[in-house]
Amino acid sequence: MNYIFFDDKAWHNLLPLTYTRPIAEIRVGILTISEKWKKHLTGTFSYLTQDYLAEKFTLNIEPNNILINGSVCPSIELLKAIEILPENTFLTKGDILIAAKINSSEIKTFLSEADKINQTGFDGEILKISFPWEIFKNNGQAIISDFELLTKGRISQPLGETNRAIQHENIFIEEGASVLFATLNASTGPIYIGKDAEIMEGSIVRGPFALCEHSALKMGAKIYGPTTIGPHSKVGGEINNSVIFGFSNKAHDGFLGNSVLGEWCNLGADTNNSNLKNNYEEVKLWSYPQERFIKTGLQFCGLIMGDHSKCGINTMFNTGTVVGVSANIFGDGFPRNFVPSFSWGGAGGFQQYATNKAIDVAEKVYARREMPLTETDKNILIHVHDLDAKWRNF
Repeated sequence: MNYIFFDDKAWHNLLPLTYTRPIAEIRVGILTISEKWKKHLTGTFSYLTQDYLAEKFTLNIEPNNILINGSVCPSIELLKAIEILPENTFLTKGDILIAAKINSSEIKTFLSEADKINQTGFDGEILKISFPWEIFKNNGQAIISDFELLTKGRISQPLGETNRAIQHENIFIEEGASVLFATLNASTGPIYIGKDAEIMEGSIVRGPFALCEHSALKMGAKIYGPTTIGPHSKVGGEINNSVIFGFSNKAHDGFLGNSVLGEWCNLGADTNNSNLKNNYEEVKLWSYPQERFIKTGLQFCGLIMGDHSKCGINTMFNTGTVVGVSANIFGDGFPRNFVPSFSWGGAGGFQQYATNKAIDVAEKVYARREMPLTETDKNILIHVHDLDAKWRNF
């Protein structure tokens, strides 16, 4: 079967995290949303996303297709409902288009005219990611689900005798991972250590927690779940209920709480974010489509940072701060709560971060991982620069 992940209106609500990816490539739990579906399904997979992302995240249309909403996570009940879905019919829950079985090449037309096409309601619960804060809010549930999916019927690598652990049965260590002189408390949720990952001496971890492949906890790290550290990342200091997509570093002391970092980010030493307002009021967060700060319904909400953004040592982020793509933040004091993409500066003011300089830095960061920054990647960054130009009114 040919499966196509499509973006619904949540793509706009999830900016800046989706500026550089379709929704299905968001990581929540251990896996990205697309990886979760691929663990259950057999076939080819592609994306129906924004035009400027389509060169990297390509679309493949066959005579028979199943469309899947990229913001919806799979469940056994949902998979069964999709399997028996009649041709040219949508599976819906309220006004949410979950999936569709289509034998037509007119995919975009089919989606735009969904209200005129046969629909079947889904009565079960769904996990849908529609706003940035829902990533860390639902991360615990997603870690538990992914842990069961990835470890069912498998045997963990042994946990070394130098470690202290509570509820070993909720700890799974993949091949090549190293854990030394650490404290792991899995009584509050499962702990997953990915392939070739490393937990260094003195680290203290409380589940639910996922350390993905080739990532590392630095010495003395303190991790409160539900937290996910995506692949090829290095983290230290104190982290609470946060998700790092991958290829990003928070390698030194400092606090990160109730936050989401995209890929290729770097937080300087002693960077801290506030995740609770002094007056304990509900946190508001910048909304790109509404062009204003909107209520999150949360008392705890920290930092949302898009891909390729970085900050210098001792940076302080206020409660509910949104940082776009390829921003560079430094200096003392709290920067504004919304930092547009390609901004350079801090509390003292911002100026535009030239695209050629930002791309030059991205090339160097990729090279450190022995990866190329392709022309397609560069074009995406240039397009994001132009999309966010209206906000750089400094």
